[in-house]
Amino acid sequence: MIETISRDRLTELLNAGSEQRVAIVGDAMLDVYLRGDVDRISPEAPVPVVRVRDKELALGGAANVAQNIVAIGARCNLVCAVGDDAEGQVIKEMLREIGSDARSLVTVQRRTTTKTRVLARSQQIVRFDEEEDADVRGAEVERLLAAAIDAVNAADALVFEDYNKGVLTAALITPLMQHANSREIPTVVDPKYKNFFAYRGATIFKPNRRELESALGAAVDIEHPEALPEALKRLGVDHLLLTLGESGMALIAADGEVGRVPTTAREVYDVVGAGDTVTAYLATMLAGGATPAEAAVIANFAAGVEVAKLGAATVSIDEVIEAYDLFGSAGAPVA
Repeated sequence: MIETISRDRLTELLNAGSEQRVAIVGDAMLDVYLRGDVDRISPEAPVPVVRVRDKELALGGAANVAQNIVAIGARCNLVCAVGDDAEGQVIKEMLREIGSDARSLVTVQRRTTTKTRVLARSQQIVRFDEEEDADVRGAEVERLLAAAIDAVNAADALVFEDYNKGVLTAALITPLMQHANSREIPTVVDPKYKNFFAYRGATIFKPNRRELESALGAAVDIEHPEALPEALKRLGVDHLLLTLGESGMALIAADGEVGRVPTTAREVYDVVGAGDTVTAYLATMLAGGATPAEAAVIANFAAGVEVAKLGAATVSIDEVIEAYDLFGSAGAPVA
């Protein structure tokens, strides 16, 4: 059954979500953008020479989810691993600048994950990653778990943000999920392939289509989604929210009901960061009392706003309300 969310209900949930506290556990990274011009080919190799005119630093991964949650107006405590290096210090300083709690960042004996993109006239020429993605082990896991337990104790919702950079391992996921469930707070999971089936008991499990198909080893037929409830049973989660890009989202409940949330994007300029925006809105809306269907609809509106912006951008609750007004209640189905 498809219903609609009213403007009053939308506003109520957005305002409630902005007053919540969210804990995020996962892989944070620093994004570096080098922008410039290309007017010649290198004499050393057949590659373009980019004369860099501008350098921009941005929060990436779990840190970008934190940035999105703060933009909603909610409070955020990010638990992640950073190196004892300049990049780790930059992440800490940038989090403090936006008002996010940086006290749960755990310094580990590895470099901070950094992704550098070189762009010319808005076209990405190359990206190079500096990282160590082996699983965190031993005492570092214990420190991360202790920080995560403390964060969950003060939170109204928990996000697991996995980029396969080594923070989210079974040794951390299992006890933390159990603790969150014992506190009866909602949990949102943005998974990757390594620990795809480790999040039993999650409120909303949010893979994209490629991630789900890779984990299941089979194609997913969205037009005939009868097999999706079986996938949800294998995962052991309450709801599966499958993000489908320009096709919107599919929300599958534990009782087998499948609902579709069509995209509300009016124009797509850049899809970078849209998934982080969705995750942030899912967590804050659930914490504020939304049903999973309502949270998915509101997150979908936020994603429609985000993809019209350049780079990993944030979306305010006023922008979500404006998008609702522009699109109309026909674009606000509750599956």
